[in-house]
Amino acid sequence: MRVNLASVYVDDQDRALRFYTEVLGFVKKTEVPLGEHRWLTVVSPEAPDGVELLLEPDAHPASKTFKAALAADGIPFTSFAVDDIRAEAARLRGLGVHFTLDPQDAGPVTIAVFDDTCGNLIQLTQTH
Repeated sequence: MRVNLASVYVDDQDRALRFYTEVLGFVKKTEVPLGEHRWLTVVSPEAPDGVELLLEPDAHPASKTFKAALAADGIPFTSFAVDDIRAEAARLRGLGVHFTLDPQDAGPVTIAVFDDTCGNLIQLTQTH
């Protein structure tokens, strides 16, 4: 058994797709119209057959409440691994990404947290 799909709830699929591809560098994998929304996934260009990230509409009231509560408490929705967190944070800041936590050491990892512009805080992690 292995993970093949993870979701992040977004308030606007078009804005999310632009952010996750043009800013973060993911690649669109799947786009299937489903009425008002789409089954829309992105993948890492380093692992195009790896785990897909579903840019899932936050249309259900529970998802909006959940997202808002996490963000209000400063809790990231999910985490992405990077090889050089300080370089990646600098690159993203240069593209206008807002960080709520600058890179800091946390035991065996260095972490940073940014706003994905779609209602989520996302953590970056570099393992030492």
